[in-house]
Amino acid sequence: MPTPPRSPAPPRRRPQPSPVRRPAVRPRKPRWGMRVVTTLSVVVLASAGIGHAVVTGLDEDIARVDPFKDMKNRPQAGHGMNVLLVGTDGRDKITPEEKKKYRLGGAPCHCTDTIMIVHISEDRERASVVSLPRDSYAETPAHTDETTGKRHGPHPIKINAAYAEGGPNLTVRTVENMTHVKIDHYLEVDFTSFMKTVDVLGGVQVCTVRPLKDSYTGLDLTAGSHQLNGGQALQYVRSRHADGSSDLGRMQRQQRFLAALIEQATSSGVLLNPLKFRDVTHAVLGSVRADKGFGTEELLDLGRAMRNFSPASSEFTTVPIGQMGYVVKGIGSTLKWDEAKSKKLFQSLRDDKPLAAHKARSKALRVDVAPQQIQVQVQNGTATEGLGKRVDSALRGTGFRTTRQPANAADRAVKRTVVAYDPRWDRSAKSLAAALPGCELRAVKGQGPLMKVIAGTDFKQVRRVRADDPQQGEFGAVTGDQVVCP
Repeated sequence: MPTPPRSPAPPRRRPQPSPVRRPAVRPRKPRWGMRVVTTLSVVVLASAGIGHAVVTGLDEDIARVDPFKDMKNRPQAGHGMNVLLVGTDGRDKITPEEKKKYRLGGAPCHCTDTIMIVHISEDRERASVVSLPRDSYAETPAHTDETTGKRHGPHPIKINAAYAEGGPNLTVRTVENMTHVKIDHYLEVDFTSFMKTVDVLGGVQVCTVRPLKDSYTGLDLTAGSHQLNGGQALQYVRSRHADGSSDLGRMQRQQRFLAALIEQATSSGVLLNPLKFRDVTHAVLGSVRADKGFGTEELLDLGRAMRNFSPASSEFTTVPIGQMGYVVKGIGSTLKWDEAKSKKLFQSLRDDKPLAAHKARSKALRVDVAPQQIQVQVQNGTATEGLGKRVDSALRGTGFRTTRQPANAADRAVKRTVVAYDPRWDRSAKSLAAALPGCELRAVKGQGPLMKVIAGTDFKQVRRVRADDPQQGEFGAVTGDQVVCP
């Protein structure tokens, strides 16, 4: 059972901070889900001048870990600050009633259910959140297993298993090894703190353009706007079977929820109420772990620098995927990152550059499934040489995951372009068809997830399309104000 909120300790008198202390070398801290709420709460309070009177002693509630112990040969520090946010499978702290209601049965995996890098720009005007899929193929550095004490050399794993093998230390080392981004701070949140935070804030509003139902988590939302309590919010961010996009769709919902959480934290007057803020922090911090460098003074300093932070100041993306279903012996199916695109993404973090493509987005037609989630094989159904290659290039340039190996169709006298698809992937087929005006949709049972485009003599061009939860632009980034409820 959650511990009752403690009475606040009387504020300790401290000297006033020096007037202007520019964040130069020493980084500061934010966090995902619940930690984002707590940090932004402190930020709002600090910028409002409430500061020390409320947050003094705040860091005493946070459990400490040392994720950087004995770390050597680390990446060179870039500009800004990088925080590794992990959400752990802490269902062992959930009450039996909550486990039953929110489908949290089974033993906890003691692994990271969510992994994000949060980059705070050097000017403190932008937060960039990059989700790392938990099934990402990774290679660990040499380490000692925390459970068995056995020494392991470098070996392949799914990235979320690094926590089980070596805790926060191996998790940080593995992420740094894969991204070459130096992690400045580590923040860890479990199911309990997530639910408590949402409930103390009075719930968070999310919107969906279509019904979302997942029998595994119990999620059942109609199309429209919903105010979610803590348990419902946990169902929303954990669901992997609400649509055909699996873990990628789950990460998009996590990003959408985080944007809504920031909206709630920065627009709600509740965070300017010292007593209510105290209730929020004390309800949450007992379930949070952070590195030893995270403290009250750093939060207040960050708060003074981020007075004008808002959902529009945040941007969200997922590391680019090069190969789905990359099978590794002894591990199973993994996700292989796109080496070139991910390298460029993490270089942008190191260089402190924005990730969101601030292009004229209104010209793109909205579709249900993002092009980056749709696999396409192009065939030339005409006698025109090179047409298949032209269609493949145009679709790939719009974001579709083409095979890059167009072929000739059996029938070379096709007049109307055809999209052949398995009925199980009808939403993806309709999104692809939207990019090919006038094409024919042709259902083929058993074809599988790979769409087939047979280019006909009517082909003229590919129309640009994007999804409501777009994985668009060079890095697929969207800003928080683009995904919160209108």
